[in-house]
Amino acid sequence: MEGTDPVNKKLVAALSSGAALVLTLTGCGDDSGKKTEEWAKKVCDQVQPQVKKIQQANASIGEASEKKQSSAEVKKTDSAAFQDISDAYKALGTAVDKAGAPPVDDGEKLQKDAVKELKGISKEYAGLKRTVDKLDTKDQAKFAEGLKGVATELDKLGKSGDKALSDLQSGEVGEAMAKQKGCKRPDTSEAPSS
Repeated sequence: MEGTDPVNKKLVAALSSGAALVLTLTGCGDDSGKKTEEWAKKVCDQVQPQVKKIQQANASIGEASEKKQSSAEVKKTDSAAFQDISDAYKALGTAVDKAGAPPVDDGEKLQKDAVKELKGISKEYAGLKRTVDKLDTKDQAKFAEGLKGVATELDKLGKSGDKALSDLQSGEVGEAMAKQKGCKRPDTSEAPSS
């Protein structure tokens, strides 16, 4: 079992960098126009449950690593977690899409880029789930090697383009989002730190 344990810890570390991307949907700010506030509310009402879902998925991978589960259990846990994360990003993309363009300069571009990015991240996690599903749990060394590849992909994903999200949350739109309850940083006391 020791073969997969350090690898699953790498998965947890890589996941936490990816989760930081969603937490950029939270922050602080001051004044903004009423229309921008309304737009932000539409999006932020959808954000909190999805961020919680992502945190819970990250936590389940962390727990699998801590409990030193069998390869088959690790595979099942990781697969379910990646599916949840994929679904959450897809839902976030849909929320931004349905909210329409924020009423600011370049609002349409900001919205389209963020939706494309969120849905792209969703696809990446769905791909990671498929990769995990194909891993052979009967061969310990191969399984550990496969998990290492997943951790590398996750790490890349965590470092890759959250530019569109950052752009969406800058200026007036970011300030309006920061005021919304749903976009406040979720209570992380529920999720174990990794």
